[in-house]
Amino acid sequence: MISSSVIGLRLALAAAVLAPAGGLLVRSAPPSPAGTTTAVTPPPRTGEDVIRAMHDKYAATWYKTLSFTQKTTRRTPADTMVIETWHERAMIPGYLRIDIQRATGDMTVVYGGDSVFVWRGDSTLNRAATRNILMVIGFDVYRQPVDTTLAVLAREHFAMTPVREDTWKGRPVYVIGAAAGDLKWRQLWIDKDRLLFMRAIEPDGRDSTKTLDMRFDNYVKVPSGWLSETVELYRDGKLFQREEYSDVKTNIPVDPKIFVAPAGH
Repeated sequence: MISSSVIGLRLALAAAVLAPAGGLLVRSAPPSPAGTTTAVTPPPRTGEDVIRAMHDKYAATWYKTLSFTQKTTRRTPADTMVIETWHERAMIPGYLRIDIQRATGDMTVVYGGDSVFVWRGDSTLNRAATRNILMVIGFDVYRQPVDTTLAVLAREHFAMTPVREDTWKGRPVYVIGAAAGDLKWRQLWIDKDRLLFMRAIEPDGRDSTKTLDMRFDNYVKVPSGWLSETVELYRDGKLFQREEYSDVKTNIPVDPKIFVAPAGH
């Protein structure tokens, strides 16, 4: 669950009911009892409506902490694929620690609010002001104020209009920020029924002529929420990282100190 700055969204087609003569039969809802009305939820007009619905659906129940083991298959600069084991722990919202086991030496990545720290042993490899957009829209959105999420998305240049409906892997989705057919500009794909993040597209921060396509797949129910057990990252249509989660635990004790870089970092 790491953004590209360091290492680097499913649809059901509405079924038509065939009348005996072969025509389409449209079934209206039964009338409401006298004196009552049927509440109708209006479609979202902006991305803000979708973000607010995501938050309101899960804010009271979503897990506060998360841990899992991640099998990471990533593409190297030499265009070969290597497999690594990553151990991840999160405090939601805002904090994620990734301990990476790598042949060239273990490494730790910590996201805290708007900063990221990367270190190996006692040596700081990177310290920068950046956010993990997948953390923000896949997890933080459910536990932090709506205005906070909207402010972060604005800083990351994700527009809240237009909003349209589409389908993705057999499920209806809302697409925020791009017109139909546009798979280049920044956009968020949100499961319409479950209000879960499924896909984000944005220009590659290292090369704006390339496009990043980040996908959450294989959602499963976990205590107090959902988790996408497979994450795939593509650059210009080519897979460069696949993440597969196991040993998932939610709402377990997590020491906040693990998100603090060692002294001197």
